[in-house]
Amino acid sequence: MVEIHHRYATVHGHRVFYREAGPRDAPAVVLLHGFPTSSRMFRRLIPELADRFHLIAPDHLGFGHSDAPPADTFRYTFDTLTDVTEALLDHLGIARHAVYVQDYGAPIGWRLALRRPDALTAVITQNGNAYDEGFVPDFWAPVWAYADAPGPATEPAVRAALGLDAIRWQYLHGVARPELVDPDTWTADHRDLARPGNDLVQLALFRDYATNPPLYPQVHAYFRESRVPLLAVWGAGDRIFGPDGARAFARDLPDAEIHLVPDGGHFLLESHPDSTAATVRDFLTRTVAVAGR
Repeated sequence: MVEIHHRYATVHGHRVFYREAGPRDAPAVVLLHGFPTSSRMFRRLIPELADRFHLIAPDHLGFGHSDAPPADTFRYTFDTLTDVTEALLDHLGIARHAVYVQDYGAPIGWRLALRRPDALTAVITQNGNAYDEGFVPDFWAPVWAYADAPGPATEPAVRAALGLDAIRWQYLHGVARPELVDPDTWTADHRDLARPGNDLVQLALFRDYATNPPLYPQVHAYFRESRVPLLAVWGAGDRIFGPDGARAFARDLPDAEIHLVPDGGHFLLESHPDSTAATVRDFLTRTVAVAGR
């Protein structure tokens, strides 16, 4: 049995929860979760990698077991979430690492790469966007409208994303066999988002998401200059970040490995845990472990 340690660290005055497994002298892999979940999304992946890699999976502030300071006392942006992640890695002595990003984890991962371009040994993006082609217009139109003009006319459409039905949809859409997805996923996420004041945390991040696309040209330049090994393993049925977003990585990284899962959606680790883990393990073994990165 793999030992997964559930730990806390105090970073910038806030208590940050993280899962840790694997030998500390092995190549490090940082797992960055998306909305609306937490590091819980990696609970089935970690045991499949921990014999060969040192895994760190934090909960972002406002999610899971990490602190969720009120939105009027902490400025929730993707820059500040990156600040916390960067400080956690410094606290843990993680200087070089691969990164696995999904959804919100992607803009945090891209900021880490831009701040410390020599730190990343490899990138796994699982439905984690970096290209305009990845945005599915019907899903994102309300987010852009709210970011452009937050107020009573635009807020209800994005606030609906915090409801149980919307969270369930995130897990089940595009999935050919929805009975494989554990309903504890969306009920746990909804419970966390329903904590008093957390709605304002999430609305702040919805507004700030508009800061991510303007960074994409810098991210693309980083890809071209670094030639970082990259795997895009992507649910082709995702109606949040469509498969064109996965294909686009090859434009700046011709050697990028693109794996589209035709009967998968936004959360492949729930519907396709074994095949996704096998793909990720093979990629990391060839690009990180063998290279001694």
